[in-house]
Amino acid sequence: MTARTHVLVVGNGMAGARLAEEIRHRDPEAQRFAVTVVGEEPHAAYNRVLLSTVVAGGITARDTRLKPDGWWATRHIDVVSGARVTFVDVEARTATLDVDGAESRLHWDELVLATGSTSFVPPTDGLYAGMPGPAALADGVVAFRTVDDCDRIIAAAQSACSAVVLGGGLLGLEAARGLLARGVDVTVVHPQDFPMDRQLDADGGAVLSRVVRGIGARLVLGRLVVARHPARDGAPAHVVLDDGTALDADLVVVAAGVRARTDLAVAMGLDVAQGIVVDDRLSTSLPHVHAIGDCAEHRGVVPGLVQPGWDQARVLADVLTGIDPSATYEGTSVLTRLKAPDIDLASMGSVDVDVHDPGHEVLAFTDPSRGRYAKLVLRQDRVVGAILLGVGDAAGALTQLYDTGGAVPRDRLSLMLGRAVTRAGNGETANLAEMPGTAVICRCNTVTKSAIVGAFRAGADTRAAVTEATRATTGCGSCTSAVEGLCTWLRTAEPASATDTPDRSPASEPAADPPEPLTLPAALTEGAA
Repeated sequence: MTARTHVLVVGNGMAGARLAEEIRHRDPEAQRFAVTVVGEEPHAAYNRVLLSTVVAGGITARDTRLKPDGWWATRHIDVVSGARVTFVDVEARTATLDVDGAESRLHWDELVLATGSTSFVPPTDGLYAGMPGPAALADGVVAFRTVDDCDRIIAAAQSACSAVVLGGGLLGLEAARGLLARGVDVTVVHPQDFPMDRQLDADGGAVLSRVVRGIGARLVLGRLVVARHPARDGAPAHVVLDDGTALDADLVVVAAGVRARTDLAVAMGLDVAQGIVVDDRLSTSLPHVHAIGDCAEHRGVVPGLVQPGWDQARVLADVLTGIDPSATYEGTSVLTRLKAPDIDLASMGSVDVDVHDPGHEVLAFTDPSRGRYAKLVLRQDRVVGAILLGVGDAAGALTQLYDTGGAVPRDRLSLMLGRAVTRAGNGETANLAEMPGTAVICRCNTVTKSAIVGAFRAGADTRAAVTEATRATTGCGSCTSAVEGLCTWLRTAEPASATDTPDRSPASEPAADPPEPLTLPAALTEGAA
């Protein structure tokens, strides 16, 4: 028997776990490839997208697992959790592991760094137990990044009356909403003029600020926290802003951004800038060493989102297994969804385009009193950017147009407000038969139409059963009506003839075209992002 190629994945997060799954999908009997995943976190791989829902109490930490117990072992994937790689010998192709103080060594043929990222904690006085650096954070200070961080936040919220969240980006707002759900008084401090400034323009940011304040959070913009003081001599715990203002803070949650985890790569001598520099084949500057996910810098970009890591995992699995040796990663269309109750926000592509820009067609709709803002950026009848706040009815159709590059209909305004669901700009009614299998219905768990159709045909013929089989709807819940609509559509047709362009997920199945197109249910225009 030919010796198997051993792929060692360093990092048991979402990107590393997905790569292991993709490799095994291409080698289901483990005849050609041995796969070992090593990670510092003591938990099995879990979905970080769902952590804010854990903080809010909607699900438990266990519900965030990417796979059920025993899944990895039954697919001959070795997982070593709670282990740190202390040294890599590139010439000998070995890695030294530290597991609870015990040292061991693994041989590898291909090494993949999926070390992810870590929370950026500013060197602010009082945030650390000692000097700023690798030391533990001070009591009452938690960085929001891992499932263990969720446990710390939940424990602290039981006795905290007030919390200050450092950072008004995606994670900061999700943390704030979770704490509000637990009855904590929350103040979000953000150094820019409006929250989520990387995903929104100024008008959208102004409306979002109003929405955030409307759900009960205090929002302090354009300010920095310069010090934190614990409770002492009868004075409550508090933080001090750069203008001298003091804010009560029994709990401080740090959500000030992340930094690529590159320490191991630097020690190995790899080219590192903001992240580990990779080419279009996800190769680093050393042979047989690759990088994917939050730690990888591709074409000068470290994305910091889930979808690029999963797209990279698919490409790298094709390359390593030889399924498609010429496969390349060209980048991922950026789409951000704020997963918080009472705030329905999606942002995609290029949004910082002026309405009078001659190279684009830009539509904008502003309704601050109702917390609604929509902006649609088109180029040559294609969606290149959009902001959708409080107009969830439009999210599904616009997301599919953005993902597929399809031409938008002539009635731009109706599309932007979710009142028209049309295809390819020709005025015909859109239908599920034409939605590709790769269309993502649940972005929190990256569940495609193909996966849902496959689960339906396997017997999951209700929304609850589909949820159990695929985890769709278990994240922010915004795709619930979309999944319901898809199940309803499937029940009206012969399951064997339901259209499905297969994707490359294990749950996908080929399918034939139906004899007649079926109208897209209105539910599928809601929250498909």
